[in-house]
Amino acid sequence: MTIYLDIILIENIIMNYIILFATGLITKVEMKQTRIILSSVVGALYVVISYITSLRVYSNSILKLILSVSMVFVAFNSKSVKMLFKHLLIFYLTSFAFGGCAFALLYYIKPQNILMKNGVYIGTYPLKIALLGGIVGFTIVNISFKVIKGRIRKKDMYCEVRINFKNRTSKMKAMIDTGNLLKDPITGNKVIVAESKMLEEIIPAKSLESINNMLNSHSDGENGLDYEYISRLRLIPFSSLGKQNGMLVGFKPDSVFINFEEMEKRVDKVIIGIYDKRLSKTGDYNGLVGINVIEEVS
Repeated sequence: MTIYLDIILIENIIMNYIILFATGLITKVEMKQTRIILSSVVGALYVVISYITSLRVYSNSILKLILSVSMVFVAFNSKSVKMLFKHLLIFYLTSFAFGGCAFALLYYIKPQNILMKNGVYIGTYPLKIALLGGIVGFTIVNISFKVIKGRIRKKDMYCEVRINFKNRTSKMKAMIDTGNLLKDPITGNKVIVAESKMLEEIIPAKSLESINNMLNSHSDGENGLDYEYISRLRLIPFSSLGKQNGMLVGFKPDSVFINFEEMEKRVDKVIIGIYDKRLSKTGDYNGLVGINVIEEVS
């Protein structure tokens, strides 16, 4: 059987790209196509070299681990060791799922024109098997991680929220609330609830007092409010235990950043709902972030 190295190279670039792209989608990391392609090429070149040489060094487990770490780092530019380990773990899980599906398809299809040399499978089968195996493998891993993420551990119940408005910044610790699915009824933007005292650094106390008056249906609610705040205000209807038809006043900030699992990411299309009481009796947190917002970050 005639073997073409360029075919092996192209097939492995495609397979590596599928695995890396699936890893990026699952971890929801910001991906750059040039980095993904470069990483795919690095992995494919290793396979070609492994195929054409008989040196045992290329089958060394440590070298393979170094290759995997290098591919993940090149593809995703992990900002910390923890994030690198997370990306590497998902990369391996996706690869195993990918490989398992591909081998299962090989078992059922039973191609005749196939052989293995130096750990590299070659033949007329790979591309179709790779694409189908990649789709099935990605689907399995993606569904599995969605189930796992739905069971958030207690230590992962909090995140840090940074709110920017008019060149001013306010930070708060927020609890991840699976029951907080509030949205602005007009724009559909998600709502992060914050205690009013946590917004004093970005909204003057007098303006916050006026907003609180609006919350309590006082007629002088808009007195003392500048137009820059009035134009940003939103009314958010909500229902909670003991209050079925409540109304929350919110405002549209310039930007919001959420730090979760040592990864900070900007969240767009968010409204900050202003709560004039305490959310936690013990003061453990000062805001509520819905799980639908966290899904954009994790």
